Amino acid sequence: MTRRSFFAAAAAVALAAALGGCAAPQPSDYAAERPVLSLQRYFNGKLEAHGMFQNRSGKVVKRFVVQMDCRWNGDEGLLDEAFTYSDGSTGRRVWKLKALRDGRFTGTADDVVGVAQGEQRGNAFHWNYTLRQPFGDKVYEVQMDDWMILVDDRVMLNRAEMSKFGVTLGAVTLSFTRR
Repeated sequence: MTRRSFFAAAAAVALAAALGGCAAPQPSDYAAERPVLSLQRYFNGKLEAHGMFQNRSGKVVKRFVVQMDCRWNGDEGLLDEAFTYSDGSTGRRVWKLKALRDGRFTGTADDVVGVAQGEQRGNAFHWNYTLRQPFGDKVYEVQMDDWMILVDDRVMLNRAEMSKFGVTLGAVTLSFTRR
C-alpha cells in the first residue's frame, strides 16, 4: 500500500466514522434497555413534572411545574396537564393518545398541529409533532423532537428539542414523578 493510498483509506474511515456519529438515535437503539416503559402503565393516575426551557444558547428562560391527571380506556389515553410557570402564568394541555400496533402511538392536543407520531421501545419513547407556540403577540408553529427515558418505576426524564425551519430554537427538559 502506498503512502497516498494509506492516507486516502484512513480519511475514508475517519469520514465514515464521523458521519456514523452524526446519525440521530432511533427508538430501536433502546430496545434492550430496562425497565421497559409502558405508556399505559406509567401515564396512569397522578404525576408531577418539573421542567425548564432553555434557549438555543443554553440560558434557562422559563421554569415550570406540571400537575398531570392521566387515565386510559383500552388503547385510548388522556393526559391532562396543568402548567404553572415561574412568572406566575398558567397553561393547560390535554393530550389524547392512541396506542397502535408494534409500540406506535399517535397523539393530539389543541395546540398541536395535526397528529403527533410516536414509537416506544425498551425504556424509551420518541415522538415528533408540530406545536403552536405563542411568542409575544404572535403564534409560531415549531417542530418538537421529543424523547422520554424511563429511569425507574417512578421517574422518567424528558428532553424535547424545539426547531423552526431546521434551526434549533431551544430545548425543554422535564423530570416526571409518579405519585
